[in-house]
Amino acid sequence: MLTPRATAGFGLVEMLVAISIMVLMAAVALPNLSGWVSNARMRAVADALQAGLHVAQVEAQRRSSTVVMFMTGSQTCATSATAAANGTYWQARLVPDLLQSIPAEAVQCGALGDVGSGVTITASATALCFGADGRQVTVTGPAGLSVDCTAGAASYLVQRSGSDRRLQVTVSMAGAIRMCDPDKPSTAPDGCR
Repeated sequence: MLTPRATAGFGLVEMLVAISIMVLMAAVALPNLSGWVSNARMRAVADALQAGLHVAQVEAQRRSSTVVMFMTGSQTCATSATAAANGTYWQARLVPDLLQSIPAEAVQCGALGDVGSGVTITASATALCFGADGRQVTVTGPAGLSVDCTAGAASYLVQRSGSDRRLQVTVSMAGAIRMCDPDKPSTAPDGCR
């Protein structure tokens, strides 16, 4: 007597149906994935910029001195770096105080990540100075830079070409540093005020 044999695995038709469904799902998800990557790159630049501003503010408070934060094209973390509005790096530098014998010092530097790959920063101020209390201060030619710090509300608009989303890093005169979405209403929690 013959016993029916159990077949294990999948047949060719079942395998083709499964592969077709996976290809269809990938085709639907791919446009969303590229938008997510674009937004992630833009977010990384805004986060790096916000971190640089926080470093300058905290160092000014910690050292009870004035610290300037500026964007630069220089990759080296030295006092010879110059300010550049379209820089791909940032530097927090201690402003010299001749009365207290405090020399200029590059406190910390960082990269703004993907600025070169389609992400642009439009700044209302090339350099920002923070005083010992963490608030913005006005300084003429801080730490040998050819730009001045003027205390007042400042903003950095971060956007990527071809993207429908923008981010803005704002710094109030009192020193509050915040990232927001300029395209949302001001009443939204992440909208710019």
